[in-house]
Amino acid sequence: MNKLHNNSSQFETIQIIGENGEVVNEGLLPDLSASQLQQLMERMVYIRTIDQRCISLNRQGRLGFYAPVAGQEASMIGTQYVLEKDDWILPGYRDLPQILFHGVPLSQLFLWSKGHYKGGEMPDGVNVTPPQIIIGAQIVQAAGVGLGLKKRKKKNVAITYTGDGGSSQGDFYEGINFAGVYNSPTIFVVQNNQFAISTPFEKQTAAESIAHKSVAAGIKGVRVDGMDILATYSVTKEARERAVSSNGPTLIEAVTYRYGPHSTSGDDPTIYRTKQLDLKWTKKDPITRFRLFLEKQHLWTEDRESQVIEQAKEDVKVAIKQAESEKKQTVSNLIENMFEELPRNLVEQLERENCE
Repeated sequence: MNKLHNNSSQFETIQIIGENGEVVNEGLLPDLSASQLQQLMERMVYIRTIDQRCISLNRQGRLGFYAPVAGQEASMIGTQYVLEKDDWILPGYRDLPQILFHGVPLSQLFLWSKGHYKGGEMPDGVNVTPPQIIIGAQIVQAAGVGLGLKKRKKKNVAITYTGDGGSSQGDFYEGINFAGVYNSPTIFVVQNNQFAISTPFEKQTAAESIAHKSVAAGIKGVRVDGMDILATYSVTKEARERAVSSNGPTLIEAVTYRYGPHSTSGDDPTIYRTKQLDLKWTKKDPITRFRLFLEKQHLWTEDRESQVIEQAKEDVKVAIKQAESEKKQTVSNLIENMFEELPRNLVEQLERENCE
């Protein structure tokens, strides 16, 4: 039985900043300028504020499906910050912050949430696929996109995201296996937020960690503190460098926590999570931790944070108005958008509808 556990040290959780903002691993500190460090913080505060506003808009009936992200800002922002414009992101439904900073307008993300077909029309030059609703389906797709980049001799990567629940899907294993076999320049980020809706992580796998699953696929595996933005940035930067140097894909397990419900569709996290567990992870808050780190270097102030919060609120106001001003979607839109050339029976159906 011990042979099954002899590689535990290979997947020790990488951390750079402790819960009190202290540097715990000086040797891993990334080479980021003061302005870049401030920008990372700005983005986390910005997303936390937008997250709160989106939940309110959903309750008002002005947004549709929404998956809260509070608590996961470091794993989202840190991994995306590494990317170049021509890299591809294949997101899941919770991964709107990453594609926002990759170039998708906030108003379009609101349209996507409302189920409008224009929400899936990604802007030209923005290498992003629409957020995947089917759990784990983007994993296989990302392996293929990465292979396409390789065959075209592009020095770029595909990066995809899922949660710990997604790592239990068959597509997850197929995707990392395919990427390993074909040396696809792909980064697989699993944001292990401890619960697949209400199913705790320990009920999903007997493996010691998700990172361990990289061994069977023959790819690099990393486990990182997903509440530490410098750590998530650093491991993703290394993964990208490996991929573009033809040294293979990487599986990153970002150990994190979502503070809210799985989605606004009705699950109550107090049923399956204890107050003690919530408190434990609140002490690890990625924004609080990084704020303390920056304040020690005189790189952050309360006034600066307030400015970011107010900007985020204003941006949400403008974006939701833009989304709501879009022409309402009709049933005929769904038919027209499904086919390049409509079959005769659907042409006849549309003609009947137009005559009524």
